[in-house]
Amino acid sequence: MPQIIPIRDLKNTSKLSEMCRETNEPVFITKNGYGDMVIMSMETYEKIMLMNDIYRKLNEAEKSIGKGEVTDGFESLKKTREKYGL
Repeated sequence: MPQIIPIRDLKNTSKLSEMCRETNEPVFITKNGYGDMVIMSMETYEKIMLMNDIYRKLNEAEKSIGKGEVTDGFESLKKTREKYGL
């Protein structure tokens, strides 16, 4: 369940830091009852960025497959082995 806190609670940075690390999820900050910011631990940020990169690469791969820009796996391995003398 997402953590949502008012902006005035940013004064207690130690508690906020602990909250971010414990939940492993972003903490949503509101101002006057509306969403204003999102804070998260470095670990959570890195995981999210890694997943975004994976999804982007999968999307590019699916587009390449759709365009027919594919190579047979056995042929690709054969060329790689020839190139590196394996």
